[in-house]
Amino acid sequence: MKYLLTLILSITLFASCEGPEGPAGRPGINILGQVFEVNINLNTANNFEQVVTIPSDIEVYESDALIVYRYEGSFNGADIWTPLPATYFDSFGGTFLYTFNHTYYDLKFFLDGNFNLSVLTPNWTQNQVFRVVLVPAEFANADLSFEELQNVLELEFTGR
Repeated sequence: MKYLLTLILSITLFASCEGPEGPAGRPGINILGQVFEVNINLNTANNFEQVVTIPSDIEVYESDALIVYRYEGSFNGADIWTPLPATYFDSFGGTFLYTFNHTYYDLKFFLDGNFNLSVLTPNWTQNQVFRVVLVPAEFANADLSFEELQNVLELEFTGR
């Protein structure tokens, strides 16, 4: 019993101890991705593909990632977005998909399938809304030494 009481008292004492507060860190950086939407037609007139230039006020670097979503409609007032590539199946056994590729200054959207796409109704080809999300990123560099990494990250290590 005496051992149990000593153990509980020790845990209570050590659990409530606090050390001195460390120095304040540097302010963080707030980096947000950029988002824009486009409304395009994918039909026989443009061979089911369309190139869209990224707006000039959005700066894209070669290392950045672009993620694209297709607007599917809404449910209870909330928009429904499907990530590309997105594959659909028709009732006749055919498949078609929306996809894209990109550089750091434009995107090419296209519709592809295993049948004649001109039979698709306008709700699949006209006024298609896509949301483009730019995720800022840097190429990883695995060749950095510890000192180079410390300098790149501007870290300060104490000898404790």
